[in-house]
Amino acid sequence: MTKIAMKTPLVEMDGDEMTRIIWKQIKDIVLEPFIDLKTEYFDLGLEYRDQTGDQVTIDSAHRTIELGVAVKCATITPNAQRVEEYNLKSMWKSPNGTIRAILDGTVFRAPILVDCIQPFVASWQKPITIARHAYGDVYRDSEMKIDGACKAELLLTMPDGTTQKQLIHDFKGAGVVLGMHNLDDSIASFARSCFNYALDIKQDLWFATKDTISKVYDHRFKDIFQEIYDAEYDELFKTRGIEYFYTLIDDVVARVMRSEGGFLWACKNYDGDVMSDMIASACGSLAMMTSVLVSPTGQFEYEAAHGTVTRHYYRYLRGEKTSTNPMATLFAWTGALRKRGELDELPDLMAFADSVEKISLQLIEEGIVTGDLRALVNLDKVEVVDTEGFLKAIAARL
Repeated sequence: MTKIAMKTPLVEMDGDEMTRIIWKQIKDIVLEPFIDLKTEYFDLGLEYRDQTGDQVTIDSAHRTIELGVAVKCATITPNAQRVEEYNLKSMWKSPNGTIRAILDGTVFRAPILVDCIQPFVASWQKPITIARHAYGDVYRDSEMKIDGACKAELLLTMPDGTTQKQLIHDFKGAGVVLGMHNLDDSIASFARSCFNYALDIKQDLWFATKDTISKVYDHRFKDIFQEIYDAEYDELFKTRGIEYFYTLIDDVVARVMRSEGGFLWACKNYDGDVMSDMIASACGSLAMMTSVLVSPTGQFEYEAAHGTVTRHYYRYLRGEKTSTNPMATLFAWTGALRKRGELDELPDLMAFADSVEKISLQLIEEGIVTGDLRALVNLDKVEVVDTEGFLKAIAARL
């Protein structure tokens, strides 16, 4: 069989634990038998990140800027326990945070819906897309453990040597302190990405922060969004018949739970991380969620929105078969291949990506599912298969 051709490689970012195993299975079973797959490989597994001082993460992001399309496996963001487990030189930052900062993009996440899985929120009839700011806040913070009484202050030093100082807290005992930041340019890029995406999909855009409490930090987000909307997008939104509105984060959560869906919900970095998982779980499973980072200059990085599935990985190491849902990782690959085909004018590659997605959804509709979906599908007959079995079923139909 003649394999489907590619012109330009994808940036391939490998990852950790169970998702690293699934990554290879997808390539071996679903992709390489049918595609002359071209990638530039970067190992973002925790051990190699540690060996390179995380330079491999930085290199992969810059290569994405050059090649235009990347696909990323889930990776570990180490905590203290992981530092000990892997004997790391440092508690490295989130690779996703590093890549997002370099690309200065916005993450768009949406649930993968199938008819036989009803959302837990009864009113939801349409997918809700989360737009997540991809820079700053707690993902680029500096933090310290306070061992005893001290005064913590925020200090700004200007280029001319003058300073501004503000008290954070006068500690009487032990505690913790963190500093976080964001950039006007990054917030503006986030706003324009959200407005443009809303226009593309012809859906209302909701944005929310907590500016009543964070009267400077969060209020800056609110002001930049409104200034850009008023100056550049107001008439465009009215022409398309869609709406932009701002409200508080707690109010928008209440609105979301009462809505029918079908809108774009813009969130700050941490809010988007949490709320995208909530949307995914409420629609069935964390493994049923697409995620793509879109940069202001037109680069795309596709990934799974979930973690590395540690519990299944340890079972795999014991020689047990695992029924881990590969859908999010699979759709990361199909999204990247479709975008590569679109940019390189390769209709066969785009059609292949469409076919993989269609077949995988058909299998679920027919009751052939991984273990996480067993109790969720509204079908009389359900067959639970392991990850490899699900991928082989896709390949057989291809």
